[in-house]
Amino acid sequence: MIGEGLLEPGQRLPTEREFAARLGISRNSMREAVRALTAMGVLEARHGSGIYVTQLEAGNLLETFGAVADLSPGPRLLELLEVRRVLESTATALAAARIDAEQLAEVAQHLEAMRASADPEEILAHDVAFHRVIARASGNESMAAILEGLSSQTLRARVWRGYEEEGAFERTHREHTRIYEALVDRDPESAGAAASVHVVGVERWLRRQLDGE
Repeated sequence: MIGEGLLEPGQRLPTEREFAARLGISRNSMREAVRALTAMGVLEARHGSGIYVTQLEAGNLLETFGAVADLSPGPRLLELLEVRRVLESTATALAAARIDAEQLAEVAQHLEAMRASADPEEILAHDVAFHRVIARASGNESMAAILEGLSSQTLRARVWRGYEEEGAFERTHREHTRIYEALVDRDPESAGAAASVHVVGVERWLRRQLDGE
């Protein structure tokens, strides 16, 4: 019913008893369906008000990608990084063609903050924000939401700790700068290539970690 538009974003569901009777199922089955759709971000329970269809935004519906990335073992993370590399490259190329002045200024702000800081946690926060702005600038909300999930906070923290030990911050700064410069030049091909190279660096780091383990 939601998929066909019979129940629209923001609409309140009938009571559990009424809805179960209408669909010809038990109240227990109805309750389990509501729980499942709530966990998926399709429905939301409002205390004292009832069950509502969410706005069905891509970010809510795809946020489980983050849990998948955080819980995946090393070899599976490599697979997810390969997926991220393809999407990150595409999103960054699209952003080079579509990014506006305000978004570009925000990217520059996070780039400068990364360069100026020696605190790994602060660098990590700006790194996440840097890529988030670019993904949203692609104009594809679904792709941005998937990338948000694939860019696991846990993995990023591990990578930045590893980079700190290896003294690789300068290299990552150069990679981020190349991405930014391609955005400034409105060069989709160069932007996509720079983003791909950046994620490949993370893949190589993770492979070295797995080989060491």
